Amino acid sequence: MTRDIPLPELPIVLAPMAGGPSTPELTAAVSAAGGLGLLAGGYLAPEELSRRIDAVAAATDRDFGVNIFHPTPAPEAPPAAAAAAEWSAHRARLAAAFPDAALPATPHADDDGYAAKLEIARAAPAHCRWVSFAFGHPAAAEIDRLQAAGKAVALGATTLAGVRAAVAAGADAVVVQGIGAGGHRATVAGVDDPGADDPATAPGPAGLVAAAAAAAGEVPVIAAGGVAGPADVARLRAAGAAAVQVGTLFLTAEEAGTKPAHVAALLRLRGRPTTLTRAFSGRWARSIANEVTDRIPEAPALYPQLHHLSSPMRAAAAAAGDPERLNLWAGSGFAACRVAPAAEILAGLLPEAGR
Repeated sequence: MTRDIPLPELPIVLAPMAGGPSTPELTAAVSAAGGLGLLAGGYLAPEELSRRIDAVAAATDRDFGVNIFHPTPAPEAPPAAAAAAEWSAHRARLAAAFPDAALPATPHADDDGYAAKLEIARAAPAHCRWVSFAFGHPAAAEIDRLQAAGKAVALGATTLAGVRAAVAAGADAVVVQGIGAGGHRATVAGVDDPGADDPATAPGPAGLVAAAAAAAGEVPVIAAGGVAGPADVARLRAAGAAAVQVGTLFLTAEEAGTKPAHVAALLRLRGRPTTLTRAFSGRWARSIANEVTDRIPEAPALYPQLHHLSSPMRAAAAAAGDPERLNLWAGSGFAACRVAPAAEILAGLLPEAGR
């Protein structure tokens, strides 16, 4: 690791969950309890991200970090000439399945304020020590600037090819995401192996972590995906993970900003399976199965266009308490979710909690 920036006291990293669940209070609570809280920067205006970083910094003197969406096209994204047609076809499928849904008439894409957020992260308070990236790897010069400012950089991967690329890019840690992770896949287009998002070919989490740790050498591996309790944490640690990133179990933390309809689904729909879907956003993501995932089994690789397309429908569903039209992001271990303070959830993930 550059500059010998330490991993957390306890081997638990809070996954940065954009779209509401991630709050300054949740991030600070995990860091204050001895883990590493990562604040989601995705979908926030740059000025709001800056405000939230300052709020975390004021709430705890422990290390924390921030996550930024990298503007890399989704894997298998179609050429620009075909994108508009595929967007229109997907809109038509949504309109046919949900005739009363409010859907935008034209596509929209953006880079989520990447450049501004990168600078905010670089200039963040000193104990905002980590900057992690979703969906892509920054340019070498961008990584160099962050590290020169005392930040440690964590890059994501879902395959060994991605791990090797992250190490070669200069990552201080690699977040290796297993197929059971909730929310968006961390697959990087053109870097991770083709088929990384196919459950039929994805390796088991412990095997992937063991191979990743060997490939990463001295660069720490942070394992993520499908964690349901201390046994999973212990298994991933034994496979070579320096720490374990957990998101789904913190969705129901008292400090989280998860939509009430989403929390209710996590607690009441324990008998439903999770499924990988592109219907909501145009990137593969794991959700509790619902009417959207059932009625729209196929969707093009058009992120963020499909994210913006479904946004009004999802907002209306959240306001109405309707789980069937909401992106119910959840990992395969979501049945273990419970409402509790973040510090209590973290303590329950430690190996001694399983004895």
